[in-house]
Amino acid sequence: MNQNILDHTLAQLREHHIRVTPQREAIISYLIESEEHPTAEKIYADLSPHFPQMSVATVYNNLRLLVDLKLIQEMSSNDAAIHFDFMLHPHSHAICTNCGKIVDFEYEGLSDVAAVATAETGFKVSGHHLEVYGLCPDCQILLGETN
Repeated sequence: MNQNILDHTLAQLREHHIRVTPQREAIISYLIESEEHPTAEKIYADLSPHFPQMSVATVYNNLRLLVDLKLIQEMSSNDAAIHFDFMLHPHSHAICTNCGKIVDFEYEGLSDVAAVATAETGFKVSGHHLEVYGLCPDCQILLGETN
């Protein structure tokens, strides 16, 4: 795990006068380490053995706090669940329309989107993200849609 990212994130919480509890730190660490874009239920299932008193509501409340502070991103996929992503670096998402799998990818061409949007609209852009949808390689095979 990237200890520097964890330390920086915990410092941001303290700057906002938010107490760093063991559960909160565990949720943040989990998100930093995860490449799966987990749901709140997945986070709870994986962390609850280590924190028997932790409830699903604790996980949801912490995730909401982290989203509000713009430390994590909330995402939807076709499985109707909300997924969460710790933005270690700017990236976009490819989402399978069959199984809901979410995969990160980087595209350098998006780096100037904010400047172009500002120039064309006059908006003061605070952020952007890209999601593309299609069939993942596993679902292409499963559904017989390979080339």
